[in-house]
Amino acid sequence: MALSPMDVTQFAAVDTARAARMLSEVRSARLSGGRAPAAPRPVIEQSWDRMLRSGVDPEHDFRSGLLAPEEIRRRRETSELRHVLPVLREALLPVADVAHHIMVIADEDGRVLWREGNARVLRRADGLGFELGADWREEVVGTNGVGTPAITRRPVQVFASEHFVRSQATWTCAGAPITDPRSGRLLGVVDVSGPLETMHPATLAWVDSVAKLAEARLRELHTRSLERLRAVAAPVLARLGGRALVADRDGWTAAVTGMPYLDRVALPKSPEAGARWLPAFGACTMEPLAEGWLVRAAAGPVPQGATRIVLDLGQPRRWTVRVLGGAEDWARELSPRHAELLYLLAVHRGGRSAAALAEDLFGDPARTVTVRAEMSRVRRYLGAYLEHRPYRFCEDAEVELRLPADPRDLLPHSTAPTVAEGRAAMGVP
Repeated sequence: MALSPMDVTQFAAVDTARAARMLSEVRSARLSGGRAPAAPRPVIEQSWDRMLRSGVDPEHDFRSGLLAPEEIRRRRETSELRHVLPVLREALLPVADVAHHIMVIADEDGRVLWREGNARVLRRADGLGFELGADWREEVVGTNGVGTPAITRRPVQVFASEHFVRSQATWTCAGAPITDPRSGRLLGVVDVSGPLETMHPATLAWVDSVAKLAEARLRELHTRSLERLRAVAAPVLARLGGRALVADRDGWTAAVTGMPYLDRVALPKSPEAGARWLPAFGACTMEPLAEGWLVRAAAGPVPQGATRIVLDLGQPRRWTVRVLGGAEDWARELSPRHAELLYLLAVHRGGRSAAALAEDLFGDPARTVTVRAEMSRVRRYLGAYLEHRPYRFCEDAEVELRLPADPRDLLPHSTAPTVAEGRAAMGVP
C-alpha cells in the first residue's frame, strides 16, 4: 500500500521496521530515478535536492575535522546558547535518558558544542561521528536533525532513510532552531536523537516547545539587561537637552529624552564613537555608555546623497539588508519573515497593500494583521526608506537585489506563493 508523505511519522510509530524498509525503497528510487512506493515528505525531498546539487555522496560518510577542545570551550563561552542550557537540560534530559535518546546542541555553524544523555546512545552516536566539535551542516553530512532545521529555520524530524547518507539510516532525530529574539539571527539548533527503534511521533513537538521556551528565556534576559541599562541612562539623559536616546549594543532602546520613544534604532554593524547617521534618527553623535550607546542628535543638517539599498539573499541561511548613502553605511541580518517581505517589495517596486502582501506570503489576503505587525517591525530599522499605503521602497532609493546562483536556494525555508513564482522565473527545473 502506497503511503502519502504525511503518513510516514505515524506509520513509523506503529511499525518502525516496516516504515524504515519503505523509506529505504523511497530513497533508493529517488536516487536512481525509479518508481517509489511513496513520495518523500516535501521538507525531506527539498533537502535531498539540495544534497544532490551540492554533491554530497549518499553512499559514503564524510566527516570534517573535529574542533579542538580549546575551540569548543571558546565557542561555548561566547555562544548565547550558554544562557539557556539550564532550560534545555531540565526540559529534555530526564525524558531523553529514559527514552534512550541524547540531547545535542549545535551552534549556528552546525558545530556540536554540547552533547548529553543516555550513555549507551552516546557511544552509538560516536560511531556516526555525532561527537563534540563535529560539523553537522547539511552540506557536509546530508539531511539531518541539526543541519536541515538550520537551513529551513523550522523544526524537522528525520527518520531512518530520510537521512540522505546511508550510514545514518539506523538513526532518528528531531531538531528545532533557536533564534535570537533581539535580531532574529540563528543561534543554533537543539536536537534529540537516538537509534531507529526509539522514534516517537511526538518528539518533534516536544523539542520545538523546548526551543521556544529557550527563546522565551532569552527574551527575559534581554528585558532585564535593558532595565539595568535604563537605570544607568536615566541620570545621564536628565542632564541633556535636545533629542537623545540610550540603546543597547543591538540597538534596542532603553530610554529617550526630547523625542518620541523608539523601540529600536539600526546601529552600524561595527559602531564607533563619533559622528554618525542613523535611520529613523538622522545625524547624531555616538558615545559608549555602560553596555550600550548614548546617541545624541547632531546640530548640523542630515547628510544628503543618493541612497543605495542592497538586499542580499545570495546565501541559503543568512540574508542581509545594507544601506549606503551620504554618511551612512550599515547592515542588518534579516529574519526569515523579513527577508521574504523585503524580497516582495524589491520585486514589486510599485508597492503592495497589506492584503496583497498577505496573498503573496500566505495565499490568503485576509491575513493582513500578521503582515502589518511584521511590517511595523521592519520599519523600526528601515523606516526612513519605506513608504506605506501601499508598502514600498522610497522612489529615490536605488534597490539592488542579490539572488543565489541556483534558484532553489532562494529563501529555501519559504512556502510563500510569490517566492515560489520567483524561483520558477529564475528557472527552477
